Amino acid sequence: MNTDSYKALSNYIDLLLDAICVVDKFGRFEFVSKGAERIFGYTPEEMLGRLMIELVHPDDRERTLKTAAEINAGAVKVDFENRYIRKDGQIVHLLWSARWSATDKRRVAVARDISRSKKIEARQAALYAISEAAFACDDLEALYQCIQQIVAELMPMCRFAIVLPAASGASLYFAHNAALNSSDDEHSGCDVLALCAEVMHRSETILLTAGNQGELSAKLRKLVGSTAINWLGVPLKSQSAVIGSLMVQNQPDAAGYSASEVELLEFVSVQVAVAIERKQMLQRLQRNALYDQLTQLPNRELFQDRLQSALARAQRDGEQFALCYLDLDKFKHINDHFGHQAGDELLQQTAQRVVQCLRHSDTVARMGGDEFVVLLPVVEHSDAALQLAEKIRLALNAPFALTGQLLQVLPSIGVAMFPLHGQSGSALLQAADQAMYLAKKAGGNQVVLSAAARQQPCAG
Repeated sequence: MNTDSYKALSNYIDLLLDAICVVDKFGRFEFVSKGAERIFGYTPEEMLGRLMIELVHPDDRERTLKTAAEINAGAVKVDFENRYIRKDGQIVHLLWSARWSATDKRRVAVARDISRSKKIEARQAALYAISEAAFACDDLEALYQCIQQIVAELMPMCRFAIVLPAASGASLYFAHNAALNSSDDEHSGCDVLALCAEVMHRSETILLTAGNQGELSAKLRKLVGSTAINWLGVPLKSQSAVIGSLMVQNQPDAAGYSASEVELLEFVSVQVAVAIERKQMLQRLQRNALYDQLTQLPNRELFQDRLQSALARAQRDGEQFALCYLDLDKFKHINDHFGHQAGDELLQQTAQRVVQCLRHSDTVARMGGDEFVVLLPVVEHSDAALQLAEKIRLALNAPFALTGQLLQVLPSIGVAMFPLHGQSGSALLQAADQAMYLAKKAGGNQVVLSAAARQQPCAG
């Protein structure tokens, strides 16, 4: 090939968008085409003599060295992928074709920048994974954990959090907060919740790095203070509003989040917001279907489910359990003389007092009106059930603060035991209900065990 031909070939190589690299057997760059500057950010002159492995992403170095050794041994690679760190600190994804020249004792390779396609793949994978998690996860906490794992595969971080407004809307709280690095001190001088509040208030992304402090507003500079921070927060935007904030944080001395990583997290945040709203809606629907809206206690349907579970367990293990049927004496008098709002407040306070008397395994449900049922799934004998019912009676004997005054509303409680007073849920409920009416007929404010046990009422 004559000189003109070499010159023409050299000019053609310089026009290529791909990078042509030649390295010696030790992995040092001996030739780099001009297209390398577009990919690596370094001029060919800056790369010559440098070890190739120095530019490879730390997580890909071991795999890259292994592949390089295989090529040096004669293998031809046409689809090897790895990541390099550009001069500006950004990560570039490369697809390599490489082979070893036995004659020249050199490795010749062509690198193609596939970062854009990788970004599209990452978005599609994240979209699919988040959508799948929204349907597969049983509750919000499980969903948050899945989202954390998805985001952790997309970008480096030592802390991940999802911040949402409290029920009152007056404050924010960490719906999910995970330190992925045990050395990370989440209680450093920076108020992360305040930063997330700014993200939500502005409805825009906030990026904090060591290099952009001077570009921040006075309020953000005050929030950050003198803390070294490498932080990225994005708003969780639904179709109608900003419902929260998603944040990632990396070690202060790590590279700041790149524009492509910011863009990717913004894309992911939209899917996250949709997934959270969907799961919140499903949980609200489920709660509305299973809980009494006034007292927030389990309703009749949920109670029946727990009663059947207790019945099956007791039958299987040969154990006992108890039901307590509770009714407020003269509840109608409260509604008629003080209004339905006072009646509602009375029911809410009653529910709270009963719950405070119970164990974690027990269940109290509102059956309707002023009637409540307590399920005691584990009791050794009827005396234990009567003692707990008496504890509830005494708790309800204290006056209630209603309509600016103290009013006393007393309970009547009936108790039934399985299997003594019934072999089915309906039979036990009927036995406890009948015992409650016996307590009312006896003057009220009493605990009565079902008549089948032939015991006298326990009067207050």
